[in-house]
Amino acid sequence: MSESPSTAPPVDATDEPRPAKPSIARQLSARPQIVLIAVLVGLIVVTAIIEPNYLSLAGLRNSAFFAVPIGVLAAGQTILMLTGGIDLSIAMIATASAYVAANQSPNGAVIAIAVGLLVGLAAGTANGIGVGVLRVNPLIMTIAMSGILLGLFTGWATTIFAGSTRMHDFIITLGRGTFFDGNVPWSVVVWIGVSILVLLLLRRTGYGRNLYAVGDNAIAARLSGMRSWQVLVVAYGISGLLGAVAGLLMGGRIGAVDLQLAGFLLLPSVAAAVIGGTSIFGGVGTYTGTILGALILGVVQSMLTFLGAGQAVQQVLYGTIVVGLSWMYMRLAAAQ
Repeated sequence: MSESPSTAPPVDATDEPRPAKPSIARQLSARPQIVLIAVLVGLIVVTAIIEPNYLSLAGLRNSAFFAVPIGVLAAGQTILMLTGGIDLSIAMIATASAYVAANQSPNGAVIAIAVGLLVGLAAGTANGIGVGVLRVNPLIMTIAMSGILLGLFTGWATTIFAGSTRMHDFIITLGRGTFFDGNVPWSVVVWIGVSILVLLLLRRTGYGRNLYAVGDNAIAARLSGMRSWQVLVVAYGISGLLGAVAGLLMGGRIGAVDLQLAGFLLLPSVAAAVIGGTSIFGGVGTYTGTILGALILGVVQSMLTFLGAGQAVQQVLYGTIVVGLSWMYMRLAAAQ
């Protein structure tokens, strides 16, 4: 007796399980730079609609002038946030460095710049010792340093540093000078140099890998033999040095200094790093994203200026950006 033919349907290759398409959250998390570039282009278009003259070289140059000090300060914030830290004194370090440089400007540009950078390096290193050696929380250590510097320089402004508050002509040229018929600011050239050094530090050096390791898992890094306190001291020293560079550029752009010089740049410096995808919890982020974040804030500042928004509105916006994007990136990380 013959068996009846099978009634099972033929197997179709198309019925094989297909790999699930990556979610939008995963795609955004994997390609944050593409999203940031799209946001930057969109903001430029919106700003150009509000003010058609914005797309001129003069309009874009003004955005660059604002983005440069933010980008330099945010380089320091990015390095520290990779370790799980932050620097709330970086704006005051920038101000102090510029103040000392202006005071020493009658002695020549070289001395003024060198002393200004030394102030930033010393203050940053003190932060690093507090965080890395004494194990003080970064928020507490850096906000205390900001208060200390403000108190010291408030007293010293009429004693030790009484005198010149005008920047040397060379520093003014770096801060607000241009070349190529006034189309390219010298400060952008300085920022490009800083960016190259920071990118090489993070991507091509063992120290850069140590920064990510400390931020990703400090206990594992310590158990592997890494001296985390040394990594932190150097990181905060670099941040202070970058703060000094930003302060010199800010002082050069304005031409003279006071103790309120860079205070309004603290929140934007954090916002640029957060916009660029650097995690406040450490271990995740790139300076490439931070650069795009600084450029985005430069365009936003121009747009708000055209709309007649004051400094108070801008600070509210920057704070909202930090909170909103921190929440969004946490959700994206959880979706992976």
